[in-house]
Amino acid sequence: MTTVTRITTRDARFQLKGGAGSDAVHDINVYSYAITELQSDDGLQGSGIVLTLAGGNELVCRLIEQLATPLVGQEIESLMADFGHSLKNIADHPQYRWLGPHKGMVHLALASLANACFDLWAKSRGLPLWQLLLDLSPEQIVNLLDLSYLQGVLEREEALALLRKERRGRSQRQSILKTGYPGYDTSIGWFNYSDEKVKTNIKEAVDQGFTAMKLKVGSRNPERDIRRAHMVREAAGEAATIMLDCNQQWTLPQALSMCLRLADMNPYWIEEPTHPDDVLAHQTLARAIAPMRVALGEHVPNRVLFKNFMQAGAMYFVQADCTRLAGISEFITVSLLARRFGLPIVPHVGDMGQIHQHLVLFNHIALGHDVLLLEYIPHMRDFFIHPAVVEDGVYKTPQEPGSSSDMVAVA
Repeated sequence: MTTVTRITTRDARFQLKGGAGSDAVHDINVYSYAITELQSDDGLQGSGIVLTLAGGNELVCRLIEQLATPLVGQEIESLMADFGHSLKNIADHPQYRWLGPHKGMVHLALASLANACFDLWAKSRGLPLWQLLLDLSPEQIVNLLDLSYLQGVLEREEALALLRKERRGRSQRQSILKTGYPGYDTSIGWFNYSDEKVKTNIKEAVDQGFTAMKLKVGSRNPERDIRRAHMVREAAGEAATIMLDCNQQWTLPQALSMCLRLADMNPYWIEEPTHPDDVLAHQTLARAIAPMRVALGEHVPNRVLFKNFMQAGAMYFVQADCTRLAGISEFITVSLLARRFGLPIVPHVGDMGQIHQHLVLFNHIALGHDVLLLEYIPHMRDFFIHPAVVEDGVYKTPQEPGSSSDMVAVA
């Protein structure tokens, strides 16, 4: 029996150097985590993380403390047996819900809290998160989820039917546990990197086994983006998979113009091309630039907005992030929605790939999602107790109990 006895938080901040982490919008980068720590009566600790860029991180911690009150005294197996209901009750707090609903700092706090619950649960069973999730029955998985507001698109029985159907192909898909999950290198092309540094980074990434990588675009001078995109293509080669990430900088007219101008360097996707709440703008863009694909999700905060984007045909690559959504539970919900609409999941990794390395294995084996790519950002490796292991461009399957979220103590 593992019972939650105390809940604490940590405001952890890490200054990045030399232009690392920069994009067209965020140029002062202090990667930070609002950390939930669930202490239990048997000496275990569940750790939950969400990413911020420092400002407001302490406010997310305070919100975690307020929202966490109902969890004290709960036995973890009983809590997780009906976690979807518990999560909905916390999310629908009669006062804090006003500050969202289901977005912003309150939702980030909920994500950290939910992720800590999953981490403690996996540790209490002595299993890595991916194994814990794969051991669950379809009913147990669906009981983890809040499917409200998805009626008519993803009903409980439909989710159960999908999970039951995919159980038949599990044995063939479990080979991914031995081969590992392929990654792509986001860090070759941060926005404030010089051309020479980008080219050096490309060579290093290729030497490390990466065949896919990403460049930040969204310059005020569009010619800079065009030049650098073609530079990356030339340096990486025609066979390389190159993504372009605008970080919401373009208006719709700019996005239409720039995507068409960038088409001849054959990007794998255009990421966050305009404002992340504008479903119809993304729909217009997706139709205009096809067969080029739109990727989105870093700033899509909840399952309802993901549903809207999918229904509208406004996105293709679904970049769900369990540190932006309401944690692992809502990530699984969005993964089920993506299967419902026949769309691939390629997570954004606000956790630096620590938790998502577990979730992509679950997505492939349990939900039948194709094996594509998992983003790799190495700058925070030294701060995790069990950092993700990436060799020859491939994430190796984690073996330690939990969700790989434990961080070292920092001053």
